[in-house]
Amino acid sequence: MKPRRWLTAVLLLGSALRSRRRRRRTERRRERIVAAGESDPAAELVVVALLLATAAGAAFFVVAYAVGWSTQVLGGALGGALALLALALGVIAHRLVVEEEITERYPEPEHPEEQAALLQIVHESGSRLTRKRLLGVAGGLAGAALGTAFVAPAVSLGPLFETSRLNETPWRPGRRLVDKDGRPWSADQIGAGAFYTAYPEGADRDAIASPLVLVKLDTAQIRLPPERRTWAPEGILAYSKICTHAGCAIALYRNPLFDRVEPGHALVCPCHYSTFDPATGGTVLFGPAGRPLPQLPLSIAADRTLRAAGNLSGPAGPGWWGVRSRPTSP
Repeated sequence: MKPRRWLTAVLLLGSALRSRRRRRRTERRRERIVAAGESDPAAELVVVALLLATAAGAAFFVVAYAVGWSTQVLGGALGGALALLALALGVIAHRLVVEEEITERYPEPEHPEEQAALLQIVHESGSRLTRKRLLGVAGGLAGAALGTAFVAPAVSLGPLFETSRLNETPWRPGRRLVDKDGRPWSADQIGAGAFYTAYPEGADRDAIASPLVLVKLDTAQIRLPPERRTWAPEGILAYSKICTHAGCAIALYRNPLFDRVEPGHALVCPCHYSTFDPATGGTVLFGPAGRPLPQLPLSIAADRTLRAAGNLSGPAGPGWWGVRSRPTSP
């Protein structure tokens, strides 16, 4: 019985294939709806070149993003790739798609015959294309490169599996504090009434825990927790410059001139006006921030340069940065 079943299956398959070939030949003999257009190999090569240039522009965007070039370069690369793609589609529309004038409206596609005719029109409109495979490869490369370019910025959202790096900081005991030009900060340069920006010497300044704000207060005004009593030598305090609300930069310093009518000193984030008290360890005075600014313990070396005396008191960055998973109590 088995050989007979196999033979029957082969005969049925052959019959189906022959029927399919006959149907294709019938479709080919069907009268054209759209007149055949003349091929334009030059236009096809232009489209291929534009699509390859699109792929190159998108690939350049990915490389520039990985290297860390400016946003102007990134915008120019991605915008140029999209402009080249639009130009390629325009050449296809104007030079490679058959055009015809319709003197009356198409009937509503209520019948299968009309639907088949509509599909035939779409198929026959590409009769001018002679390098379909080459155009398909070029289009695939352009689409893949653009897709990669759109996905590449997602890596900036942070590590996907290993998140412990988010809690690492460049601060170590003895590391000097430097300005934006890499010059060490001296304790003698820090004056009252202003705030200064500092970075860790020899470390990545773009790391979220790197930038600090330095302020100097009268030692009589400082009310740090007991365990931090040595963290502010000569009244100099250092705090993370990244607001603990949404990760903006602390850019304002309130230095009251008339103590009787104005509140005390404060570090202020201009984005949502979270306000922190430098005298009490960066505690929140006002605004949506949910925790204090992390403080860095300081020391003054023999050459009067400011150095870190330890690590930050907490994770730098917005509130969700420091979230931990804790086991619930039974």
